[in-house]
Amino acid sequence: MAFETILQEQRDDVVVLTLNRPDRLNAWTPRMSAELCEAIEAADAERSVGAVVVTGAGRAFCAGADIAAVFDAQLQGESDAAVPQGRDWIALIRSTKPIVAAVNGPVIGMGLTMILPFDRIVAARGAKLSVRFVKMGLVPELASSLFLPMRCGWGVASDLMLSGKTIEADEALALHIVDEVVEPESVLDVAIERARSYGQNPTPQLRWIKQLLTQNANETDPHAAQRRELELLAQAYATTEHKEAVSAFLEKRAPVFR
Repeated sequence: MAFETILQEQRDDVVVLTLNRPDRLNAWTPRMSAELCEAIEAADAERSVGAVVVTGAGRAFCAGADIAAVFDAQLQGESDAAVPQGRDWIALIRSTKPIVAAVNGPVIGMGLTMILPFDRIVAARGAKLSVRFVKMGLVPELASSLFLPMRCGWGVASDLMLSGKTIEADEALALHIVDEVVEPESVLDVAIERARSYGQNPTPQLRWIKQLLTQNANETDPHAAQRRELELLAQAYATTEHKEAVSAFLEKRAPVFR
């Protein structure tokens, strides 16, 4: 697929994907979803890539779904106008290599819900955030009614989703919706550095850790959680990455995983 709504760039071992509809504040469309899925899958399959960063062009990260191209089109009879294309987004994000959001500006509605399952969210100071679906006569999607409470707790998630209010990055950090707030000029560099610090570790183990976090986050049975860990631990013991880590430790050198 020739990309029309995103840009793709590899910086050493990190792929940077930029939502590229700055004239529309990078508003989401089904094509953008398909292009993001394709680019993330390509990065996941490329051995030289350790992690992915997603950011936005211009002054916004993503202002939510494009009202004309998505909601109005759907009301006019285009039944698939609001349907994401490509792979299941949540399944992809929770199974891929580490992925970090560099929130450079406003992130609204679907713009925010699509990054809630990311491994880390770095936001620029002053960026505005909102899950304002109720203001559009809609309900949240992309499993955000699961992931937002996981990040910030039941009460905060209820308040944000029922009110549809907008908050700034510093408040979002205090509420644990984002993981880090930095100056706007630093947001992409910081996100790349965080992604690189994850991606330098062995890829199979990174995927397994993400799998465990996804499966066990709401697990109420500790025996089931431990059983999943033991199953993956047995696989990890047999990997070349584990053998390389042990050898590097004994030889007093840095391990080479890729």
